[in-house]
Amino acid sequence: MSWKAEIEQIHERRRLAENCGGTVAVKKHHAAGKLTVRERISSLLDKNSFQEVGKLAGRASYDTQGKLIDFEPAPYVMGIGRIGGRPVAIGGEDYTIRAGTGFGSDRRKGGQGGFIEDLAWEYRIPMINLIDGTGGTVNTAKRKGYTVVPGYGQDGAERSVDLMGIVPVVSAVMGTTAGAPSMRAILSHWSIMVKGTGQIFAAGPPVVERAFGHKLHKNDLGGAKVAVDTAGTIDNVAENEQDCFDQIRRFLSYMPLNVWELPPVAKCEDPIDRCEDALASIVPRSNRQAYNMKNLIGLIVDQDSMFEIQSTFGRAVITSLARMNGNVVGIIANNPMAGGIMDHKSARKQAHFVELCDMFNIPLIFFADIPGFMIGKESEENAILRDGVRARYIGLQVTVPVFTVIVRKCYGMAGGGVIDRRGLNFKIAWPSSEWGSLPIEGGVRAAYRGEIEKASDPAKREKEIEEELRQLASPFRTAEAFAVEDLIDPRETRPYLCKFIEASKPRMATQLGPKAKYGVRP
Repeated sequence: MSWKAEIEQIHERRRLAENCGGTVAVKKHHAAGKLTVRERISSLLDKNSFQEVGKLAGRASYDTQGKLIDFEPAPYVMGIGRIGGRPVAIGGEDYTIRAGTGFGSDRRKGGQGGFIEDLAWEYRIPMINLIDGTGGTVNTAKRKGYTVVPGYGQDGAERSVDLMGIVPVVSAVMGTTAGAPSMRAILSHWSIMVKGTGQIFAAGPPVVERAFGHKLHKNDLGGAKVAVDTAGTIDNVAENEQDCFDQIRRFLSYMPLNVWELPPVAKCEDPIDRCEDALASIVPRSNRQAYNMKNLIGLIVDQDSMFEIQSTFGRAVITSLARMNGNVVGIIANNPMAGGIMDHKSARKQAHFVELCDMFNIPLIFFADIPGFMIGKESEENAILRDGVRARYIGLQVTVPVFTVIVRKCYGMAGGGVIDRRGLNFKIAWPSSEWGSLPIEGGVRAAYRGEIEKASDPAKREKEIEEELRQLASPFRTAEAFAVEDLIDPRETRPYLCKFIEASKPRMATQLGPKAKYGVRP
């Protein structure tokens, strides 16, 4: 006796599941420039590494003899696989089946409260969400016979929140996303949106039009320009789906599998003693003149190792993963080409990135050229003090090694946020550096107003005082007092930092695991 008939039925149902929402629905999906969820998973993971779970879940119909007539797969595909040879948990909505909405099972395959999040939690492996769904629908009431309170049953986000403390969570917005899937996109350490085909919002254009009478295209409401560039809701943008997969793989290459591991070390062909002559002149003599901070960083870190996060949001600060002699580091640098002044957006961006690096045992390097907080009525209305102080508060709770390179300006409360006050308080400076409570040019008139006004030539006296203070502000005088730990030739920055980053690794190995956070953020 054999189970061949039943075994064949398993394979037949698997074949039906691979049809997604059927030929017509898949063709329409492709016409919109989108891959199916199965094609996405296959493109992202290492070849032949995907092991699907729950492929037979769905809705079946039978004849009177109990023979299968039709089968509609559950609109969510998930399982385990590998990226770069390392295990990941992955799942995503199948938009070709009822726009990726749930199919009403007692146990979910994915989404908040789903099996795949439990798997990532139990196995301590990264979680990848390929998001292309619109969440709940009003017809749930008709199906159930009653309405449900938000958070009902498996709709809670408890496991999504738990995952944020132990494994890297990546979310890719690959289609029109609203409701609970949009919440899942935010509950991630790093997120990315496909330009043109991806949108995210709390509620879509029809709901907005009904509520406010505003007729909006979905890109105008939640496309990349809004969600990535303006709001910073999503971190990065991809030109197409393949670019999205490439960026996901690259982001995860910097991450440990979980918080109990150090980040992976890559083989490095770039000599640690590389000293670039361009660094000697990259900072202009005039402190009002901008220069390219990204180029500066690229001359110091391992060649081609920068992976910038939120490049189009909060542009006054640059946040990037990179490598130094193969070791993963987090780079935070002020951007003179965008003013370099910390506004509310760059403060939010810096705070999130610092937390990300601290969570996953990634040392931080600050390249400081910061004039201070953005001032003015609009800045105060945008709560610069709260956002700026929150960024500093978060910085004071980090447990990873922090290295500060003062490239040029370092002033005021914002300047204090680049200093490792809780740790070694280790600062190195370039000869182009200057620091203080506020710049001399702006501070002399306020501090010496009486003396300047009484002078026979106020303008001349103001310039004389500025020159006196400028001499005292020489970085050489601060170095003589050991009030800055080292003043170095800019060309020496790479070998200097590489040695200390390597030396700090034993410390990081002693503090692995989840990070406790105390107090209430301001």
